[in-house]
Parts: sequence; structure tokens; C-alpha cells
Amino acid sequence: MSTNVRAMDCTPEDVFAVLADGWLFPTWVVGASRMRDVDAAWPTVGAKLQHSFGVWPALINDETTVLEYDAPRRMVVQPAGWPVGEARVTLEVKPRGTGCVVRITEEAVRGPGSLIPGPILDVPLFLRNVETLRRLAYIAEGRHDNGEAASS
Repeated sequence: MSTNVRAMDCTPEDVFAVLADGWLFPTWVVGASRMRDVDAAWPTVGAKLQHSFGVWPALINDETTVLEYDAPRRMVVQPAGWPVGEARVTLEVKPRGTGCVVRITEEAVRGPGSLIPGPILDVPLFLRNVETLRRLAYIAEGRHDNGEAASS
């Protein structure tokens, strides 16, 4: 299981405004390359995103399902992109001063990825999620600076 933490200069509500907009998913999730559809119920439990990952022409259609949603504190999703497998990703956000701290935890739960020993799989997941949190921060902080998050 890989865990990354990043302090952000925005509120937890700003972060969750980004998470609640499923169409933004490929702008902050490393590897997601395009959106195909967003359930109207996103981000409620059971709602799904239809997206693809990889680089054209080697794209794999993926689906991400919301398992838990407790804005502005916690969101758990399960991306499934076969033949790679499925993962469970937990985002936890806590206020800190005038900003917040975001923790992302990711683990392979089904398929070939779950057969890779944790310490080996954690290295690429950790590196990917450093950039994922950086991108999420750029969007959430930018929206915060422009006063967009609370009104979205």
C-alpha cells in the first residue's frame, strides 16, 4: 500500500469541489488520458466514471466507482482497468491552518497488480501519486485563489 501526503493552500471544500467534478478526473489523475462519461449521480456511492488510461493508440478503457464519499473529509474509489486489475484509492483531507493536508493511499486489490509484492508496487505508485497530488493542488489552489471552489 502506497501513501502520499501533501499540504495545500486551500480548504478541504476546495479539494472536494475538484473531486466532485468527474470531468476533471484526467487533469489530476496521472495516467488517465480521457473521459468518456460521468454518471449524473457522481460522486455519490455507486456512481461511476468512464475513462481511459494510457497513451493513444494503446488506451485501456477504465471505470472508477465511488465506494465512500464523505465530503469534505474522505473519498474512496475503485478504479478497474482490465487486464491490469483493480485498485482501491482513498483520499483523506484534513484542515490545517488556512489550508489543508491531503493523503492519498492506493493499493492493488484484484487482478495481476495484486500479485506484485507490495514493496515493489509501492515505488511506482508513490512516484505517480506525488504528481497526482501536485496536479490536484494546482487545480484546487487555483480555484481557491479565484474564488471558484465554494461557488462550484
